[in-house]
Amino acid sequence: MFNRNRCLRRLAAITSITLVAGCGVLSPGSPADQGPIVVGTTSAPSTLDPAASWDGSWELFRNVYQTLLGYPTGSVTPQPDAAERCRFTDGTNRVYRCELRPDMKFSDGDPLDASAVKYSIDRIRKIAVSGGPAGLLGSLDRVQVLGRREVVFHLNKPDATFPFVLATPAMSIVDPDDYPAGALRKDNKVSGSGPYSLRSYREGKQAELVRNDHYDGFAERRNNAVTIRYFQDSAQLVGALKDKKIDVTYRGLAASDIVALQGNGARKDIQLIDGAGMEISYLVFNPKDPWAGKPAVRKAIAQIVDRSAIAHKVYRDTVDPLYSMVPAGLTGHTTDYFDEYGSPSRSKARKILLDAGINGRVPLTLWYTTDRYGSETAPEFRELKSQLEGSGLFWVTLKSRPWKTYEAGYRGGEYPVFGRGWFPDFPDADNFIAPFVGEQNALGTPYPAPRITDDLLPESRRVSDRAEVVKEFEEAQQILVDNARLLPLWQGRQYVAANEEISGGERALDPSTIMTMWELDRKPSW
Repeated sequence: MFNRNRCLRRLAAITSITLVAGCGVLSPGSPADQGPIVVGTTSAPSTLDPAASWDGSWELFRNVYQTLLGYPTGSVTPQPDAAERCRFTDGTNRVYRCELRPDMKFSDGDPLDASAVKYSIDRIRKIAVSGGPAGLLGSLDRVQVLGRREVVFHLNKPDATFPFVLATPAMSIVDPDDYPAGALRKDNKVSGSGPYSLRSYREGKQAELVRNDHYDGFAERRNNAVTIRYFQDSAQLVGALKDKKIDVTYRGLAASDIVALQGNGARKDIQLIDGAGMEISYLVFNPKDPWAGKPAVRKAIAQIVDRSAIAHKVYRDTVDPLYSMVPAGLTGHTTDYFDEYGSPSRSKARKILLDAGINGRVPLTLWYTTDRYGSETAPEFRELKSQLEGSGLFWVTLKSRPWKTYEAGYRGGEYPVFGRGWFPDFPDADNFIAPFVGEQNALGTPYPAPRITDDLLPESRRVSDRAEVVKEFEEAQQILVDNARLLPLWQGRQYVAANEEISGGERALDPSTIMTMWELDRKPSW
């Protein structure tokens, strides 16, 4: 069988070599001033205030705000950014101290000191937006300021993942003069200390970023300005790239467009960069539903679903089948669903149902959102319907809604089975397990799993060396498989398409799948 993934990876390697060679012509730190690099994406911010966002708004935040820690190019563990140094100062991972770089300033020249850091973190918890980033701070007890440059985080329990939390754009440092302590900022402006300042913003349309001359951090900016344009779908995005109205695309390319960009008829003036990703797609089963609440029904579905067919037929091999909630590439990843169920089998699924006393076809309603995870979502659910009904064991009804009403529906427990996607907050197995279990979780559907929440996660968070917690995460994933409350489907890859004069695309993807605009460069013309 033709292996398109292998061809894409080969193309990515060739493209990366070309890009690296191209960017070597200019010396780092002296970006060419040839006008802004224009980036197109379908991921428009829902807000400009970090206290309100636990979503794709982070794409913009990473570039205009600053966090104590971040991910320099090539790093998969948090490194100091606004901070000069950070570390746990006790033996139990409960006291985390950071010292800021000296003489830090916001983009408007206001001083950025330890009090501003404390203010920024405290207001996230004080405002406590529903579905917002306060949920990331569950292990934080209090924030202490020592002088102008030192800030100390006192945790209520050991948590070796806390540095990863501080590195998320949710923990962006804001200017206390411009952001109310108990309310969100409403004026569509940004007062941050990131590599860029936000010169202008038109909601859902465009963000203009210009070099922040007060920035002090690890980012080496290879350009002076970036304009981000927001599109509704992949067709508009690719059309703008081909017409040279934008220079780079990221987040939102449909599988058909990706394949077309790398196929035999692809344009020679457009490069496609293929990188590893950690986006996952999965099904959630509502335990209160009369059918989805039955373990035998969930396990029969797990036995029927053909992930390879979804990846190949729907996504044209631009995603990879996933057999665990923890994606490949992270410490602790397993293939437990494949080990448990093997290849799709109607006969095994029928036996699971018969052993539970279920003889007739099981009626199920599968829900998906129409406007969040890409244009392939609807075909993906039609394929799931076809697979389940083709087994002769299920009758499936498909229903969908736009994200705003869809989210309210699943949080209200309305859907028997529904589709979700997950972009990681940080690159650690913890972030693919902890958000989905417990009475309060990201699913809006309580999932009591005391062995995970009371034992395995706390044990793993006592260990700073994340390579030493494989056993805990392997056991946690086996529990998820045994319950079959969550069914992983596929793991995405990251694709950047750019015009031939742009370099740096392969450097611009950080471990949390956010584009760092400062890595993009325009090759010199001769």
